[in-house]
Amino acid sequence: MPYIPHTDDEVKEMLDIIGVSSIEQLFDEIPVSIKAGELQAVPEGASEMVVHRDMAERAAKDSGALCFIGAGAYEHHIPAAVWDVAARGEFMTAYTPYQAEASQGTLQVIYEYQSMMAHLTAMDVSNASLYDGASGLAEAVLMAIRANRKSKSRRVLMPSNVHPLYRETSESIVKSQNIELVDVAFDEETGQTRLDALQAHEDEDFAALVIAQPNFFGVLEDVDALTDWAHAQGMLVIAVCNPTSLALLTPPGEWGEKGADIAVGEGQPLGIPLASGGPYFGYMCCKQAIVRQMPGRIIGRTVDQEGREGFVLTLQAREQHIRRSKATSNICTNQGWAVTASTIYMSLLGHHGLYQVALSSHQNLQKLKQAIAQTEGAALRFSTPGFHELVVELNQPAKQVLEKMAGMGVLGGYELAADYGWDNSFLVCVTETKTDADIARFAEALAFALSAQASEVVVGSKR
Repeated sequence: MPYIPHTDDEVKEMLDIIGVSSIEQLFDEIPVSIKAGELQAVPEGASEMVVHRDMAERAAKDSGALCFIGAGAYEHHIPAAVWDVAARGEFMTAYTPYQAEASQGTLQVIYEYQSMMAHLTAMDVSNASLYDGASGLAEAVLMAIRANRKSKSRRVLMPSNVHPLYRETSESIVKSQNIELVDVAFDEETGQTRLDALQAHEDEDFAALVIAQPNFFGVLEDVDALTDWAHAQGMLVIAVCNPTSLALLTPPGEWGEKGADIAVGEGQPLGIPLASGGPYFGYMCCKQAIVRQMPGRIIGRTVDQEGREGFVLTLQAREQHIRRSKATSNICTNQGWAVTASTIYMSLLGHHGLYQVALSSHQNLQKLKQAIAQTEGAALRFSTPGFHELVVELNQPAKQVLEKMAGMGVLGGYELAADYGWDNSFLVCVTETKTDADIARFAEALAFALSAQASEVVVGSKR
């Protein structure tokens, strides 16, 4: 929260000068029906010393733990040079330039980032980033509604194997604009989106279909078939992709006959460390034909009157640059510093380096599969090919098993009970950062947590 130094007397003096009786009167245009009322559950503020100590203690709980939790935030090796460069003052303290062309360095970094993301996704255009992957999906839904002129509906097909938090965030943002997200079931045997569930909506009017690759379970979808089906129905295709996977998998711009129309996702895997919830950034790319509906900003390269190369704001669709009523979005915050770090990360690794990261992650997944298959009381929920994540099914509640594993210093995965009602299942992730010894340690902790001896041992969770 911001520190507000004004005393009650100073506030009263300012209100008297303005000519209102209270701060609340400044917001009297807001209808009472949409006000939240008093925040009963918010406790009194604590001192800086107490808060600092509390946060330090929480952070210390993660120290030394071996993490196999993914679910949208992934641990990758980040070369030291990435944040050594990004932490330089000219990058760390830079903000969105309102006289943009005066900040050629900032514009060039964004231009390089956009070029890399457009190449990685095989799409025509990238914007200058969004707040995060979840709000990026919401923005893509809004964009699809605007861009699909053939559709008269305000409905989008949303498979239930898309990240639960992405779906929840999108619902929260678009429902106030009378947009309906219609669930599409997935196959309980494969984890993939069911084609028959989609075919039930044939000849209905939908603006777009969302396709996650890989989906939340780490399972790979038949993206060519899904994309072609959507286009045949007059829908746009919104791809939600893990950017690391695109170094190994077919990029969304090449799905099916025509490719996806919009690609979004979380940029955190590209050089952003796990940091107890962020900050991260969302990427968004699209086809040239619908670029006018893309939120945010696009940087272009040109030459000045003397023939010198320079960078400019080519498209500015944010409310900060144009009239609010004409803006494509009012929430597309640009995470510029994180984007800078990701640009450095991608530059250092290059195409071959990103490919090696993705390939090593996939190879480690195969080793993890073998280790789980040899563990009594554990099995793979899906046998479908996947990318660096999979769902483990146990013979007992996953919550208890994960707590016991955490007590042994292994953060084993993400519980799925709350999101899918699978009390005995959890999602586990493995990237290039895990060694054979790490995978063996995971298997050992899982086997012990599932054993009868574990119930006789009291362990303290490091979570």
